[in-house]
Formats: sequence, structure tokens, C-alpha cells
Amino acid sequence: MNQTLTAAQRVAIARDPQRPGITDYISALFTDFFEQKGDRLCGEDAAILGGVALFHGRPVTVIGTRKGKTLEENLKCNFGMPNPEGYRKALRLMRQAEKFRRPVLTFIDTSGAYPGLEAEARGQGEAIARNLMEMSRLTVPIIATITGEGNSGGALALGVADRVLMLENAVYAILSPEGFASILWKDASRSSEACDLMKLTAPDLKALGVIDDIIPEPEGGAHQAPAIAMRQVDLYLSRCLAELEKEKGPALAAARYQKFRKMGAAAPEKEEQ
Repeated sequence: MNQTLTAAQRVAIARDPQRPGITDYISALFTDFFEQKGDRLCGEDAAILGGVALFHGRPVTVIGTRKGKTLEENLKCNFGMPNPEGYRKALRLMRQAEKFRRPVLTFIDTSGAYPGLEAEARGQGEAIARNLMEMSRLTVPIIATITGEGNSGGALALGVADRVLMLENAVYAILSPEGFASILWKDASRSSEACDLMKLTAPDLKALGVIDDIIPEPEGGAHQAPAIAMRQVDLYLSRCLAELEKEKGPALAAARYQKFRKMGAAAPEKEEQ
């Protein structure tokens, strides 16, 4: 694992437009993918791609945020910023997975949920909050993999999982470094400085207990040798799924709930003797 890169350099790698996205992971890791569209309430959101597939012959539900790689795809996918319809579609697919006892595998790469007026009017905050609540009590295994950027509630809405994995050069944070610098110093140009303070890299988050494991990447990032990166992701997903499928459903849900409840909790002070 490369320990010499700065946090700002990892942010740059995570944002590289050629970095593998959800469509690449589906093509490389799954077979017989059947896409499902729409939230059955309002509409379809291309910023989230989801459906049913086979993972080494095992039926699973796959859901991921999608940015697109060309300008046309970027615009269609709203640059990977989902609207509430996207989160409701994801929830619909997760409920379906619960009904048919399929593990849920999510892939996260988003700068955040779309913050526009129209999205808020259609219930953006409620859609994210409902995903957090519903994911916390699903009784099927959930594995979330942060592949690029994982910012704000837009990422967490797909991240309440039994195992949270993170590619070596991915980042996971409450907001973008530019947004952090704008709020703290009123100066977005200090984003590199913000990267160091935010503890948004995989090693930082592993040490804090926010993620469970780090998936190694080829030198220079996953886009430099996608086949190698895909083999690593496949290995980690296979191992985690094998571990989780040994657990009973209610126990999985209870452990997942407690896992997230404990995050950030301060250790109780010892009483003086």
C-alpha cells in the first residue's frame, strides 16, 4: 500500500474521470445483470444504477452511484449526484432483495446528493433518512464499497452496511474539501489544507473504525490497471460475503445497527480509585 501520497493527491486520484465506475464493476464482476429502473413514485434517476445479477453464481442485488465518463453521460447522470428518485429506487431494490433473500452489494462514488431546490421539494432529506433507517434493519448481508468519492449523506444513503470497504485511493467524508475550506476559512482555495484535517483517506478511516477494510490499488490508481483492481475487489467481496452468509438474519441486522450507533462514541472515563 502506497503510504507516500498526500490526502490531496488521493482526492485527485479518486476524482479521475477514467477511474472505474459502477458500470465497469458490473461488467467485470457480475454476470446476467438485469437493470431495474424507477422508484414507482415519481421517476427514474440515472445517477443510481441498480438491478439483479449473479456473483460467482450467487444471486445478488447490485446498486451504485453513476457519474458517467463523457460529458453527455455526466449530464444524464447529473455528475453522480442522485435525486430523491434515485435513493427511493435503491430502497425499492433493497426491499426486493430482502424479500428474495439476496445479499446487497453497493458501490459508492458521489460528490454528494443533489442539493437543488427541486430535489429538496421532492423530499431529498427524507429519502436519504429513510434509506439509513431501512438499511439498518435489513436481514440480508450488505457490503458497501467506496470506489471513488464518498461525500455527505449522498454516500451514506448507500453505506449502512455490515462491511464497509474502501479502495486505497478513495475518499470518504462529510463534504468535499472545497466545501470544508469554504465553511471553515471562507476560502475554497485552501482545500489541500482541508484534506489533511478531514481524515478522509482510507488509512485514516480504518484507524477511526469507520471502515472495515482497505482494498489495495495498482500504483497510480485503479484506472491505471483496471483488471488488477477488479481482481482485488472480487477477492474482498467474496471473502466478506462468505463470512456474512454464516450469520443469521436478525443477528446481522442487530450487529449492523450497533456498529453504526457506536461510531464516534467517546470511551467512558475511568473513575478514580
